[in-house]
Amino acid sequence: MKQKIGFIGLGSMGLNMAKNLIAAGYHLQVYNRSISKADELEQTAISKCKTPAEAANNVSFVITMLSDDEVVKETVTGRDGILQTLQKGGVHISMSTVSPDVARQLAHLHQSAGSSYLAAPVFGRPEAAAAKKLWICVSGSPQAKETARPILECLGQSITDFGEDAGGANVVKIAGNFMIMSSLEIMAEAYTLAEKHGLDRTKVADFFGSTMFNAPIYQNYGKLIANKQFEPVGFKANLGYKDARLAFTLAQQSKTPMPIGTAIHNRLLSAVAKGWGDRDWVEAVSRGVAEDAGI
Repeated sequence: MKQKIGFIGLGSMGLNMAKNLIAAGYHLQVYNRSISKADELEQTAISKCKTPAEAANNVSFVITMLSDDEVVKETVTGRDGILQTLQKGGVHISMSTVSPDVARQLAHLHQSAGSSYLAAPVFGRPEAAAAKKLWICVSGSPQAKETARPILECLGQSITDFGEDAGGANVVKIAGNFMIMSSLEIMAEAYTLAEKHGLDRTKVADFFGSTMFNAPIYQNYGKLIANKQFEPVGFKANLGYKDARLAFTLAQQSKTPMPIGTAIHNRLLSAVAKGWGDRDWVEAVSRGVAEDAGI
């Protein structure tokens, strides 16, 4: 009999992750606000649930891949939340990008209920999720990490441990997303500068991506920015702005000056204000830079 896992959140990332778990032989109790998204999964390998509590019922593990702090908190603590049904000794694997403070709050609530909270945010776009190439950061109890490892190994190419503080992995995730956002801005400015001086921006991007900046971020995102390829949407600008706010908040809490962080926060805020929130964050940054440059 297949092991059952609760799975909550079938967005562009979650859907691909769910498919990989099914391919690995798990049966998923799935919940999504738009449950029609579950129609894209192998129907014999899922049970559609009406609430998060139903998805977490009678399983040892429940995974959440959701958009922000408030949605995750409601999914866990609400009237129909995970805490209502997750069994004693169960593990909530939270793969969302949330604030470290929320991660710590939820870890405490799970501990009080006799279950565990494992922070496991990921790096990678939907295509990486589909290819099981996510980089997974974890923090939480050693026992939760050990028992969850076989599941996480079905989803990513590496799992890196950042300690027992539940918020640790989310600090890493927010710091990493800040670095990605900053790289988007740098590339957009550089390639726009080249274009304004009559150069082929795609050739410039290819040169840097294969020489001094020979890294996945500069290669993959660089091509999207250079080619002005903004579809399909892999990561929405409003989610990027959410992550920029998280970074800004962490900087304030720790009294860490982040002038580049302030600039990218304003870039994404401007994009959302212009109505680009549902567009890819690559477009939000690249198009904003191009408009500033008059092209």
